[in-house]
Amino acid sequence: LILVLALTVGAGAASAATITIVNMDASNEGFNDSTPAAPVGGNPGTTIGQQRLNLFQRAADIWGGLLESDVEIRIESSFDVLNCDDSGGVLGSAGPIVINRDHFGATFPGTWYHGALSDKQAGVDLDPGFNDIRARFNSRIDNNDSCLSGTNWYYGFDGNSGGDIALLPVLLHEMAHGLGFSTFVDGSDGQEILGFPAIYERFILDKSLGLRWNEMSSGQRAASAVNTGNLVWDGPAVTAAAPSFLEGTPVLEINAPAVQADILPLGSASFGPALDSFGVSGDLVLADDGTGNPSDACSPLVNAAQMAGNIALIDRGTCSFGNKALAAQAAGAIAVVIVDNVVSATPPGLGGTAPGLTIPVGSVTLADGNLLKSELAAGVNVTLRLNPNQLAGADDQNRVKLYAPNPLQPGSSISHFDVSANPSLLMEPAITSALNDKVDLTLQHFQDIGWGAPATSSVENVPVARSSLG
Repeated sequence: LILVLALTVGAGAASAATITIVNMDASNEGFNDSTPAAPVGGNPGTTIGQQRLNLFQRAADIWGGLLESDVEIRIESSFDVLNCDDSGGVLGSAGPIVINRDHFGATFPGTWYHGALSDKQAGVDLDPGFNDIRARFNSRIDNNDSCLSGTNWYYGFDGNSGGDIALLPVLLHEMAHGLGFSTFVDGSDGQEILGFPAIYERFILDKSLGLRWNEMSSGQRAASAVNTGNLVWDGPAVTAAAPSFLEGTPVLEINAPAVQADILPLGSASFGPALDSFGVSGDLVLADDGTGNPSDACSPLVNAAQMAGNIALIDRGTCSFGNKALAAQAAGAIAVVIVDNVVSATPPGLGGTAPGLTIPVGSVTLADGNLLKSELAAGVNVTLRLNPNQLAGADDQNRVKLYAPNPLQPGSSISHFDVSANPSLLMEPAITSALNDKVDLTLQHFQDIGWGAPATSSVENVPVARSSLG
């Protein structure tokens, strides 16, 4: 980390932000790929490279039209070879190149802000010579049968991606990380950068402790990072807007036999069709793939005759959630319930992808899963549906939950809304097919952290501490 000092002056009223894409690709790769391509979904580009650049600019224009700043925002962008295999892969990543604190217009002293946001607040470029955001996206996804089973990027503007992955919502998501939707805390040990909190931390509330992250010790933050279901975004703008975006919360109702707990909380998946208030009903059948832990459904099921037309009960572990669900679907299941393998007060959110999945998927806690298993001999009939009286992805005060799985998922934990949100939100850890060019609660999140707040200090020439992240 490099600490330097800069001088700034006050800012007036800001105008719509200008976001510039800085092409970091070499000749004949990424944005410069000359492979011919037919225009698609409103994208007029005639090469893959042109279509990629057009989409990046489309995403930049969407954010630029929603945010205000008098300082140009520059995003270093490229397509690179990132991790990918048949079952999953990295779509992209982005983050700030520099962060600043104690600048003119900052809403809190002693607090780190993403570079683009601090520039907006100060009204000047605090970091001349630095671009603001670094963004990388996976070039392996195109025309590669060994990456996501041949799923390709969709370069249209209209979201009609079919079985492919629409790039536009992925761009909006990753740009949002660079603009302010991310924490700088090391989730494994809870350490802050140079001992100062970031603006994001000031709105992370752990309901178990009744503390925000900037009020905690490093050890408390590390424990809080895996406090599934009990970490919420405590910003007023997001909380006020949540009822306008979120629908009912998923539940598992036990129809038979009669047990003490007849309605269980159900975790959501980032893949598969959404539930509705009517739901899907059927008998629970424990998965059996005939190998290792037979109920983890990491191989084709050998009890397909019993599974057909029923709801699969599957243990978490060994393989991806998407692979488990696809194995159950191939055996004829009409829905999937995945049982957690660690003790938690709430069911886990299920991230990842499952191309071709047509049945709903949910999760239950280890304790609730054991309850269901103990009744299987008598026959357990359940309904998976939405409860319209509780917002999915929020607590009883409409504070939206943050993604805090156990174990920790570096790069995903905390810097996302929880996957229990319904409908899916742009800033969940995995992009879903329902998303395209809308930013939902992400805009209110930005209002909370200072994008919508004007500079309030009248002091000029305030020294700024800057940290270079890369």
